[in-house]
Amino acid sequence: MAKESISIFDMFKIGIGPSSSHTLGPWRAAQRFIDVLKNREALYAVEGINILLYGSLAKTGVGHGTDIAVLLGLSGDDPVTFDVYQVMPKVDTIKNSGEITLGATHRIPFSYKNDLSFLYSESLPFHPNAVTFQAFLKDGTAISETYYSIGGGFVVQEEDAEGALSEIDLPFPVDTAQELMVWCMRTGLKISELVMENELAWRKEEVTREGVLQIFHTLKDCIYKGCHTTGVLPGGLHVERRAAKMNKRLLQGREYLDYESWINAIRTGGKEFAYILDWVSCFALSVNEENASFGRVVTAPTNGASGVIPAVLQYYITFHDSFQDDKIIQFIATASEIGSIFKKGATISAAMGGCQAEIGVSSAMAAGALTECLGGSQRQVLMAAEIAMEHHLGLTCDPIGGLVQIPCIERNTMGAVKAITAAQLALNSNPDKAKVSLDAVVSTMWDTAQDMNVKYKETADGGLAIKVPLSLPEC
Repeated sequence: MAKESISIFDMFKIGIGPSSSHTLGPWRAAQRFIDVLKNREALYAVEGINILLYGSLAKTGVGHGTDIAVLLGLSGDDPVTFDVYQVMPKVDTIKNSGEITLGATHRIPFSYKNDLSFLYSESLPFHPNAVTFQAFLKDGTAISETYYSIGGGFVVQEEDAEGALSEIDLPFPVDTAQELMVWCMRTGLKISELVMENELAWRKEEVTREGVLQIFHTLKDCIYKGCHTTGVLPGGLHVERRAAKMNKRLLQGREYLDYESWINAIRTGGKEFAYILDWVSCFALSVNEENASFGRVVTAPTNGASGVIPAVLQYYITFHDSFQDDKIIQFIATASEIGSIFKKGATISAAMGGCQAEIGVSSAMAAGALTECLGGSQRQVLMAAEIAMEHHLGLTCDPIGGLVQIPCIERNTMGAVKAITAAQLALNSNPDKAKVSLDAVVSTMWDTAQDMNVKYKETADGGLAIKVPLSLPEC
C-alpha cells in the first residue's frame, strides 16, 4: 500500500471560517464539481442544479456555513482570495435573485429552498460529511457527483479515495512516530529539518519558505484583527466577542501602531504567570472569534481548532523573543509533521472522532512544535505531542446550535494552555522513562473515536448541544 504523502500546505490551508470540514471542504467540493462540468464541456448545458447534504453536513450545516460554502464554490469563488466582507452579501443576492452563476460565467435559476436539501436523517457509509451535486442538462441527462469532506479541508470521492493520496516519493516517508524517530536517528536531522527535506519533493526550498511565511502572515493578521474587533458573533447565540476587551485591559493604555509595536507593548507588561496566561487565552479567542465570523483563517489542522497553534506560536514569539523567520518556519514545519501522523493513523475530523480529533490534535501539534523550538530533542518533541493528546482523549464535539462557538472557542484556549504545559513537562523529562508512546496515543484516539456515540461527533444531538438552552449566555 502506498504511503500517504502530506505536505505542510495540506495541514495548513488558508481559507474562510467557521469550519474546515463543513465550510472549506464543501467549498472545495463545489469547485471540483464545477471543474467536472467544465471538463465534460457541460457547464453551459446546465439548466438546473440540486445540492444534497448528508449526515453531519446536514445536521450542523447551517451553523457551520455549509450552505454558504457550496453556493460560493459553485459561483466560482475561492476561499483563499474571496473578500470575507462579501460572503453574506453575495449569498443574500443568490437567495433573493433566485439565480446562481455557475463558475462565474453561466447563470441559471436557483431556489435556496427547493434546490438545497438538508437530509438530516440520511448518512452515507463512507464518511458522515457527504455532499452530492446534481446538474440537470438541456438534453434531459444529468451529471451527479458525491464528495466527502474528511476533515481539515481534505475532500475525496469514494472511488478515488486511494488515488487521492499523493504518490510523490519522499526521501523520508513517515506514517508513524516510530518511523519518524528512525529517520531522525539515522540522519541526525531535527523533525523540522526532515520535513523541509521532504518538501523538496514538491517544490524548491525558497518556495516552501515563502508559502510558510504566507501562512504565518495570515495567522498573525487573524490574531491582530481578532484582538481589535468588538461586537457579537453571528448565528443567533448572541455570544459577545471577548478578545478585544481582554487586549485593551491587558495593555493598560500602552500605545502601538501595528503588529510589531503591539508585540513590544505586550512584552512591556512583563512575564508574570497570570499575565502570560491571559495573553495565551486572548490570542486563541481572537482567532476563533474571527473564525466564527466567517473571517480569514488557517486550518491548523482544522478551522474549529484554528486558534491553538497560532496562540502557542504567538506566545513563543512574544514571550521568548523569537520573532524570526527561521524559528517561525521551524515551528510550523514541526507542527505539520505531528498533525500528519494523526491524520494517517486516526483522523482530524470531528465528525469521525469528536473534538479530540481537532483540539486534541492541534494541541499535540503545538506542543511538539514549541518543544523543538525551545531546544528539545526529537524524542522530547514526540513526548510533548503525546502528553498533549493523552489529556484530550475522549473529548466530544457537541456544538450548541450547530455553531462553532460554544464550547469550541474556549476549547481553543484550553488546548493552547495544555500544549504549553505538555512542552514544559517534556523539556523537563527523560523520554526514556515515558510509559506511553505517541503511536500508542494515536491508536488509542482512533479506538476511542470508533467507540464514541455518533451524537457526540459534530451532530449537535448530544452533550451541551441539547443541555444548554439557546437563550442562555456562554458563561
